[in-house]
Amino acid sequence: MTDLFPRLLTRRAPGTPKAARRRERTWARLSPLLRLLILTQLAFNVGFFAVLPFLTGHLGTAVGMAGWTVGFVLGLRTFSQQGLFVVGGWLVDRYGVRPVVLAGCALRIAGFAWLGYAEAAWTVTGAVLLIGFAAALFSPAVESEVARQAVAWEEEGHGSRTRVLALFSAAGQAGAFVGPLLGGLLLAVDFRAVCLAGAGVFVLVLAGHARLMPQHLPGRVRTRERGGARVLLRNRRFLALCCAYGTYLLAYNQLYLALPEEVERAAGSQAPLSWLFALSSLLVVCAQLPVGRWAGDRLDLRRSMTAGLLLVAAGCAVVAAARPAGWTGLAGLLPATVYVVLLTLGQMLIVPAARAWVPDLAESGRLGLYTGALSSVSGLMVLAGSSATGSLLDLGLPPAVPWLLLAAPPALAVALLPHGPERGAGRARGAAGA
Repeated sequence: MTDLFPRLLTRRAPGTPKAARRRERTWARLSPLLRLLILTQLAFNVGFFAVLPFLTGHLGTAVGMAGWTVGFVLGLRTFSQQGLFVVGGWLVDRYGVRPVVLAGCALRIAGFAWLGYAEAAWTVTGAVLLIGFAAALFSPAVESEVARQAVAWEEEGHGSRTRVLALFSAAGQAGAFVGPLLGGLLLAVDFRAVCLAGAGVFVLVLAGHARLMPQHLPGRVRTRERGGARVLLRNRRFLALCCAYGTYLLAYNQLYLALPEEVERAAGSQAPLSWLFALSSLLVVCAQLPVGRWAGDRLDLRRSMTAGLLLVAAGCAVVAAARPAGWTGLAGLLPATVYVVLLTLGQMLIVPAARAWVPDLAESGRLGLYTGALSSVSGLMVLAGSSATGSLLDLGLPPAVPWLLLAAPPALAVALLPHGPERGAGRARGAAGA
């Protein structure tokens, strides 16, 4: 199994045979723990994205929720996930990676099973909150340990930490590529089958980690001192990074809110949605490592995030420019396709850069807390922004207005990015809790 993912990258990724050999060497030099964590991210996203792309349609049709309610529930899901990452990160710093990952997987299994059988609005909301909170446990655990291991990998002279983080992102998107295809096939049965399949994936992840994840990770120090949150809230550069990252996440959340409505308007159904999700994931699987390598050679972290945010804003602006024409059919799907491509290119620049930046801004021994806080601030922004977006889509405004408003936050967030990222190896290792 550990050889499958590098072969997938080598087969799919464009470039010369020399570039393919570099990717193989990167995987070969990774520790067994890093390989486990990267494959875990792959499995997480297979289970998650088998369900999430079809949740909006289920809430609107089978459950009968209004547009603003759907937006609010999706925002709650994001908040209970990203918004509570800070809790999961704190738990990781205090109790370690393994117990937090196992607890999160168990809650995700329960949440997906509950969602499959939920029929009333309040039961659906409870299941969605449980699904989100499960990720708030296992994702900070995995992400912070990958960041810590990536810093050590860099200090050992293997290459930039961003290369490991780009591989981690590509693994997640490989899962996001497979997940919607699996969900689309099972949706022919019913939404319950989709949910139970997602739960089954996490049963396998739980069993794998219970067997393979070490009880104690070398170099990981559990932090029991209090006061980390106060220091974090005074860290202006880190909070600025969180806010900028939050505007990206708000735009990304439109894949589940505004994009399904746009696809249904253009095509008459949401059937093409699975292929747009697959396109996004395939782009990351094929291009994440070359883009990450190019950005690492030519751009510092701030410039990489700036370019990514502007690409995200441009994607929303393309849909806004095309909406007044009212195109349908294949022509009508073209702006949505351009939006997905530009959003994905922006994601490939933003996500590895933000994750690589956190160890340089974090307090010593608090990487879990800071990794969680990066997503928690973003989750708060998405909670407010999703409800507003759902209302905008229901108000009957001129067709370009909602998408223009969605383009503004990532464009304006460029001014929030902190200057002069610190890349000191000693600081990074200490921030990672080693």
